[in-house]
Amino acid sequence: MNRTTAVAAALVAALTLASCSGAGEQQTGDTADATAAPGVTDTSVLIGTHQPLTGPAAPGYSRISVGARAMFDYINENGGVNGRKIEYRVEDDGYNPTRTVEVVKKLVLQDQVFALLGGLGTPTHSKVIEFLNTEKVPDLLVSSGALMWDDPAKSPMTFGYQVDYTREGKIQGDWIKKNLAGKKVGLMYQNDDVGRDSQKGLDQFIADQVVARQGYDPANTDVVPQISALRDAGAEVIVCSCVPAFTALSILNSAKLGYRAQFVVSSIGADPATLTGLLQEFGKRGGTEVSAPQLLNGLVGTGYLPDVSRADDPWIKLLREVHQKYIPNEQLTNTVIFGMVQAFTFAQALKAAGRDLTRQKLVDAMSSGALEGPGLTPFGYTQQSHSGYTGAFVFKINPDTTTTEIQPPMVTDRESGPITPANLQRKTPQEINLFGGTS
Repeated sequence: MNRTTAVAAALVAALTLASCSGAGEQQTGDTADATAAPGVTDTSVLIGTHQPLTGPAAPGYSRISVGARAMFDYINENGGVNGRKIEYRVEDDGYNPTRTVEVVKKLVLQDQVFALLGGLGTPTHSKVIEFLNTEKVPDLLVSSGALMWDDPAKSPMTFGYQVDYTREGKIQGDWIKKNLAGKKVGLMYQNDDVGRDSQKGLDQFIADQVVARQGYDPANTDVVPQISALRDAGAEVIVCSCVPAFTALSILNSAKLGYRAQFVVSSIGADPATLTGLLQEFGKRGGTEVSAPQLLNGLVGTGYLPDVSRADDPWIKLLREVHQKYIPNEQLTNTVIFGMVQAFTFAQALKAAGRDLTRQKLVDAMSSGALEGPGLTPFGYTQQSHSGYTGAFVFKINPDTTTTEIQPPMVTDRESGPITPANLQRKTPQEINLFGGTS
């Protein structure tokens, strides 16, 4: 047996062992120890992630890990964190939950990563959350707004990152009720927790305005039936709780049908630069040229990170510097920025965990409530809450695809609490002082 075959056989054996564990038979988890530090040496720390580099969610989302890697290159060139360089391993799961299980088990059981960072997707990551918690692997900054990441009692190693879909739905619903009162609303949503959690927030404000609800399956890119149903119901507003590819498909098919509705899009699918590229690509595949700026003009979206166009924002200044030095040929979009700031936030937690590193110390650092920036609303992290950003602002896309903020950042809870101004005093990157000594 050559070395390659031997490694493959070992992996198969490890994965088989894990997959055969039933209830009460968590053979690897029984010995998992949060005070351990696999993947950590005196000079490095190995982390991993699962991302859709191919498949239906890859358009747009495949660039997140490009941004994260650039930030880690910047951090490593400045000495790393607490004297350790960060090694970032990315596995492609194609946005396929079965594949997600395979690659995450490979990262944990074969590669021995110290932590998982930013695992992307609700249908995908939901299939590994129990495994990661059983194995006591820090599962940080999940790239999804599903509520299930914020359950410290059941999943103590898991932390969300972006604003959860219910909070975001409340802020969208409140804005629609105040600014589009009396308009008929149709809901277009991913047919999993993305849609369910979003509607939990939206319905608190606009349930009486909703005339149709249409879910899509991320494995099926034909959304003509859903868009036609929204049109036939008379919806004047489409609230799209969709990943970028399905936001673009919804806009494009609405245009093809001659259906002019006001789109209100969640942060997961509202990046103008990403949508511009997707609309042009999908149009070309269909044999037509489309004017993305014309299709996007007037689209309303929600966000919680500083927009790439905010040239005077101290965080955007840093991110542009990192972009120019490490990935100058990559288009700088809000999606790339998402990966960059996620990596920076992870590095903050790693520094706070200290030089004498363990998985539990990293989780404790996440729960300390001390993490800040660069979002426009505060994090919700405490020992009792593993929620990421706690609110959002509302923006509108201009004719040149730049954005204008039309409602300042607001915060709320995931239940029925009030929506109030964020009033956040943001620290600058210099004030965060990531490289200022060791802990």
